[in-house]
Amino acid sequence: MTRTEAMIGSAAFFMIAPASVAGVAPWLITHWRFGADATAPVSIAGAALIAACLAMLVECFLRFALKGHGTPAPVAPTQRLIADGLYAHVRNPMYIAVVGLIAGQALLFASAALIAYAVAASFAFMAFVLYYEEPRLRREFPDDYPAYFAAVPRWIPRLTPWKGG
Repeated sequence: MTRTEAMIGSAAFFMIAPASVAGVAPWLITHWRFGADATAPVSIAGAALIAACLAMLVECFLRFALKGHGTPAPVAPTQRLIADGLYAHVRNPMYIAVVGLIAGQALLFASAALIAYAVAASFAFMAFVLYYEEPRLRREFPDDYPAYFAAVPRWIPRLTPWKGG
């Protein structure tokens, strides 16, 4: 896959997956209306969390296309294991970013329903990672993935980046 194809594929997948899970679904739940319990400090914290998580998600998608020559989509995966950038700190930064986007909206709009949705999304991502993604990565990258798996945590980031090897 060329870089251009990877960029186009990643952009398309971004609009299909994270935009639906962290954009359309929260909108359907809240219509992006502030709840009666919304306060300025909590809403500001939610907006900051949204901004940080959106930046994380965009960085990961760009890294997949530019460094991995592939997409986050299972139908067009990267040609190499991505283990730098945010991936040098935690194995699943995209899922963390998507849950963070939902949680940020829960804070911004003071929505208990979005908190419940964030918890449900977390469990769905955990199951997907454990039963599909990690076994696939072990098969596709048998030389690189075991060391990465052993050194980089699944959900709680390392403070120092993993250097490989």
